[in-house]
Amino acid sequence: MCIFGSMSIGFYVVDDPYGFLCNFSPHGFEVDGVYWPTVEHYFQAQKFKGTPHEEQMQKIRALRRVKDTKRMGHDRRLAIRADWEDVKVDVMRLAVRRKFETHDDLRAQLLETGDEDLVETAPSDWFWGCGADGTGENHLGRVLMDLRASLRDDRSGASGGH
Repeated sequence: MCIFGSMSIGFYVVDDPYGFLCNFSPHGFEVDGVYWPTVEHYFQAQKFKGTPHEEQMQKIRALRRVKDTKRMGHDRRLAIRADWEDVKVDVMRLAVRRKFETHDDLRAQLLETGDEDLVETAPSDWFWGCGADGTGENHLGRVLMDLRASLRDDRSGASGGH
């Protein structure tokens, strides 16, 4: 269940103050030498990896409008990879990590969120977000908080723990 209170930061729209946390934010990165314009592009494309419809990956990567990537990724006329439910959180972790490793300014902004809960306030997403009634699982917020803790640990280790 989502916790959204005074010690939490909500995000959902790219133009909002914490929009940099959104998968739609225009902060590209590379994975295995391939450039992805947003986390959403990468995430939706990975649904087709290793399937007979693998060409969808390049079509999604080339889309200009991020909402079109989501639409294509949700279109079930083409079968997605059989293991998707097992790997989707790890796919998201990789994409989010690469985004924040690539962009120093974003990494600093993420670390500046301190220990506050990060909550994707997506009203229609009960898995990645909080859902309309706050009962969602907030997996994207959890991925971001885990990454923030890891980045903080990396930074303190690099400075000798001081």
